[in-house]
Amino acid sequence: MDTTPPRQNLGISAYRWLKQDIIRGVFRPGEKLLMSRLKERYDLGVGPLREALSQLVAERLVVAISQRGYRVAPMSLAELEDLYDARAQLEGLVLRLAIERGDDAWEAEILATAHTLAKVMEVNSPDELLDVWDARHKAFHTAIASGCRSPHLLQVRESLFDQVERYRHLWLRETVFSEQALKRKRQEHAALVEVILARDVERASEMMREHLMTPVPIITQVMKRQA
Repeated sequence: MDTTPPRQNLGISAYRWLKQDIIRGVFRPGEKLLMSRLKERYDLGVGPLREALSQLVAERLVVAISQRGYRVAPMSLAELEDLYDARAQLEGLVLRLAIERGDDAWEAEILATAHTLAKVMEVNSPDELLDVWDARHKAFHTAIASGCRSPHLLQVRESLFDQVERYRHLWLRETVFSEQALKRKRQEHAALVEVILARDVERASEMMREHLMTPVPIITQVMKRQA
């Protein structure tokens, strides 16, 4: 019996692994992505790796160099500001629609994900803490956004989220391991939930934009320090 994974699955795996490594800085901004190194690291052939690289070019995490392969896309303070501002503006709009259109099930999902995010979990390592908190944080914000009931807006939102991930990871590593920073985030999330459930559109939209922009000064400091 042939147990070889289908080619499509190999391409998806290559994409996920490579994307995670780029986001987490295994491959640095501007670094050339040598096919020989990628084949060795992921134990995959050229075909699935090229598929993954093409998809990451479309997501602007990788840059194709004519006849010379691929490089990790550069990072800059200008892009940081633009991406976060675009994301905050869009999230404010999505939240407005969600408050107008969201039903009782939407409210219940927000409360459930907020509760899960706020819970203290025993984890085995710092990386596991980062993974658990980040996954629950994304689930919380996705629950809020889902109330807009617009697949196209949610698709644009997801695309912006993908592009901001490298920058966000710098903030996560500075924040998740600080109990004081986590406490501040819990307070922000609780305040957001309160105004959202009160259906206070103006205040909720303003708070969401402010909430999403708070990482920018921290990320700026990290980038200047690393530069």
